[in-house]
Amino acid sequence: MEDHKPTSFTFEIDNFSDKDSVISSPNFLSGGREWYVRVHPKGDRIDDHLSLYLCVANPESLRFGWKRRASFSILLLNQSGKELYRKDEFSCQLFCAQTSSWGWPNALPLKKLQEKGFLEKNKLILKVQVKVAEVVDEGDVTGNEMLDVNGFQAASVSWIFVEHPDIAINAQNELIELTEAGFKLDWLKIRLDEAFLESKKATDDDGSRVQELEEHIKNLKLELNKEQTKSAAQIFSLEQTVSSLKDELMKKNAKAL
Repeated sequence: MEDHKPTSFTFEIDNFSDKDSVISSPNFLSGGREWYVRVHPKGDRIDDHLSLYLCVANPESLRFGWKRRASFSILLLNQSGKELYRKDEFSCQLFCAQTSSWGWPNALPLKKLQEKGFLEKNKLILKVQVKVAEVVDEGDVTGNEMLDVNGFQAASVSWIFVEHPDIAINAQNELIELTEAGFKLDWLKIRLDEAFLESKKATDDDGSRVQELEEHIKNLKLELNKEQTKSAAQIFSLEQTVSSLKDELMKKNAKAL
């Protein structure tokens, strides 16, 4: 187990009573990782309470398997720095890519917040204290880490983007195209299902209508197969890029030894 020194960070929110949307504090460093506090002025799921959360900054950049255990407190201060209220999480919560925030949806009743001292000059002052008690896992990428896109399996490439940021934009564009293709595939499947249902409702006496529907279904199937083939080709292209980068990194590592 690796203990880190406690970290404290203070920030202010001006014109707090006028705020409706979620507010995020500036990032701060603790235990080798950036964090921030998320504030819901009008509550998160509980409308009559102030909601407060400690969050890992940029969780999408975390390596697969990254984990930290941390205890934390969030304090409300007056203009002189005196503690007026605090919420403590004494037990070490597990932060990871899947659960990147912990906190309290019911941190403080909004009526309590209107009492003297909390909002002097309509300013809310918060202080967060964090102690990263354990580095559970720095995270890694293994050959088993896969990403499912439209039914196809593709290796996750986030770690390679760290080593080669120059190709990240191109790869991102490919993934955006794949996502858009996914929406198109879903739409085509819905249209295909609707056409099948409509064909079942058509009577045998209406032969021309049945024939028209069958032709429509045939065309939809062709378009669906075309989009699936296009998605498969894009996935293959992305995997080829990843494979080439892996080979390049292995060569560099071998030279460094």
